Amino acid sequence: MRVLGMISGTSHDGIDVAVVDFSRAGEVLEGRVGHTASTPYTGELRARLIAALPPARTTLAEVCVLDTLIGQSFAAAAAEAIERGGPVDLIVSHGQTVFHWVEGSQARGTLQIGQPAWIAERTGVPVLSDVRIRDITAGGHGAPLVSVLDGLLLGGQPGGAGALNLGGIANMTVVRGGELFAYDIGPANALIDAVVTSRRLNSRGFDEDGAIAASGRVDARLLEVLLDEPYYRLPAPKSTGKELFHLGYVEAALARAGLRAGGAGSAATGAAGDRDPAATGTIGDADLVATLTELTVRTVADDVRAAGVSALVVSGGGCRNPVIMRGLRAALPGVEVAPSDAFGAPADDKEAIAFALIGWLTAHGLPGTVPGGTGARAARVLGTLTPGAGPLVLPAPMAEPPRSLVLTR
Repeated sequence: MRVLGMISGTSHDGIDVAVVDFSRAGEVLEGRVGHTASTPYTGELRARLIAALPPARTTLAEVCVLDTLIGQSFAAAAAEAIERGGPVDLIVSHGQTVFHWVEGSQARGTLQIGQPAWIAERTGVPVLSDVRIRDITAGGHGAPLVSVLDGLLLGGQPGGAGALNLGGIANMTVVRGGELFAYDIGPANALIDAVVTSRRLNSRGFDEDGAIAASGRVDARLLEVLLDEPYYRLPAPKSTGKELFHLGYVEAALARAGLRAGGAGSAATGAAGDRDPAATGTIGDADLVATLTELTVRTVADDVRAAGVSALVVSGGGCRNPVIMRGLRAALPGVEVAPSDAFGAPADDKEAIAFALIGWLTAHGLPGTVPGGTGARAARVLGTLTPGAGPLVLPAPMAEPPRSLVLTR
């Protein structure tokens, strides 16, 4: 079965796609990764999406418009992937998360938009969508769903392994001794991106190659305030998103630290953390980005140490940020830190591959979750199916899931 996985993550910058040709040999599922690509949202659509996200107010009319525009964008990306990568049997569209409703340690609901009927109509291929909510109805967090891929891919690692995804939000799956647990750690790029975009520090909307962070210095007082976030002390399983970690969150932290965002460049003098906030009351843009980057490093490293794994397999946009990666390696001297590419899952495409896997599992009547990965009472078959141009025909159900996954190019 050839499955096209599609997702726009919490960085809401565009659509990642991956075509995976799955075949099963006994207990091993083999996946040959074919065409992969990333299609940016248009500047107008991304700006409109950002303007509608929490904590901003929006209307049902705007949600309807965005549901259509994003669905059409996914349809165009799917059509191009099929044109370049060949025909597929199933498309899995995660869509775009616009709200993830969490109260304390319990997820109550989640909303992904990007109407799948546009994809089915454009391509003629059946579409699996709305993949998170079934897990939430079973008491889970609906996240991180990539944990089902991590468990199959890393289960045989001696000493245990952590699979870290650094998107807008950092999430980690820990696989050790036949057991698995996963959860959202906190912000990876979400706060950095919010500052880079709002302060117009570059035209990309993110800290490309960590250049801004590398030119700044960490503000110790602001970092202390940021680390005092109650979410970090919640036990796993837990999930979060930009409902909590957004630009207003940064502004509130600055106020608690007695600071305000200053001009471009670094306001620091001396060693990192030596600047006296009382002396200026401002923090330069580069220092602010450096401090938010260190927040990601510190929170991730703390949780990796607590997990006690010997290897950390990293994916997502943050693994292309050398400041984050250097920081993690320095903070975790006994842990081998490497991109997920070594396991056949290209770091930039891993989530799209994961949703292709979920599509294969659903099509064969198999659960797409691991209870330890989301906190659900039991595993569930995921998603809602939209028929393509012809009758909806599914493969014969499988009695048992595969035990491992091998990915190749």
